[in-house]
Amino acid sequence: MQPMDMRGLSPAPVTAFTRDGEVDHKANAKLAKWLVSMEGVKSLVILGHAGEGTFLTEEERLALIRTYVEAVDGAVPIIAGIAGEGTKVAAEEARKCKAAGATGALVYPNHGWLRFGFQKGAPQDRYKAIWQESGLQCILFQYPDATKASYDLDTQLAIATQEGVVATKNGVRNMKRWYVEIPELKKANPKLQVLSCHDEWLLPTMFDVDGLLVGYGNIAPELLIDLIKAGKAQDYPEARKIFERLLPVTRAVYHRGSHMEGTVALKLGLVHRGILDHATIREPLKNLGEKAEAEIFAAFDAAGIGRVDQLLAAE
Repeated sequence: MQPMDMRGLSPAPVTAFTRDGEVDHKANAKLAKWLVSMEGVKSLVILGHAGEGTFLTEEERLALIRTYVEAVDGAVPIIAGIAGEGTKVAAEEARKCKAAGATGALVYPNHGWLRFGFQKGAPQDRYKAIWQESGLQCILFQYPDATKASYDLDTQLAIATQEGVVATKNGVRNMKRWYVEIPELKKANPKLQVLSCHDEWLLPTMFDVDGLLVGYGNIAPELLIDLIKAGKAQDYPEARKIFERLLPVTRAVYHRGSHMEGTVALKLGLVHRGILDHATIREPLKNLGEKAEAEIFAAFDAAGIGRVDQLLAAE
């Protein structure tokens, strides 16, 4: 197995819909092509939280994978979020995603674990079953420390050293754990690629990672690519400068009442950048209203992040 190279930016694209709520394959292909046009984008991770993946039918999910695979034409791997409840269900979901053209799997925990916690050994078996059934390269998904689906270090180490696991998307949001656990993961598997997904406060994690796997990659991929470069160079002043420039957008998109609102805000950001024509979403997401829309648009202006067509014209 040749592991996916994720040492850079891996955006988690939103799913574009038509105004009447159907998956808009033309608009999704446009978004995919724009993202992969930038050097430094290493993969596209679809069907996750930002992509409203659990709000799509199975047929829609598989069709969207095929659209992305065709749009990128081999430029980067397409990684599918695997969220099926139950190990057998998730493994079968992964097999179908592989047949549709996916290369990797971002493996979500059983959602029941969020409330009730998990039994020892169950997460490891989930990853093993997905790998054996599908052959999709797996990304260990570490949920926030505040949930009961945030894996302890022993569970992470067991998963990170299993066959087929090539990276970890770490969103623990507890820096005490981060500074202890990330070095242990790297020690156990030096080839494991560490990816931060701390959209709302990326700066503290930028100097320990191989890349970012973030919904934020939809709306400001150019600046996030520069932020990764600064982090890898251990150039704190430059990283801080980029972080400060992004801060108005970070606050408008992610410092909201619910992280789920970030998906709606991402779509509004893509409208402001000229990639999407509208920000249609699916229930249970709700529109943010005109006041929030104006705040988000103003944040992009404050950060100097312009429309894509204007940038292309300037070139």
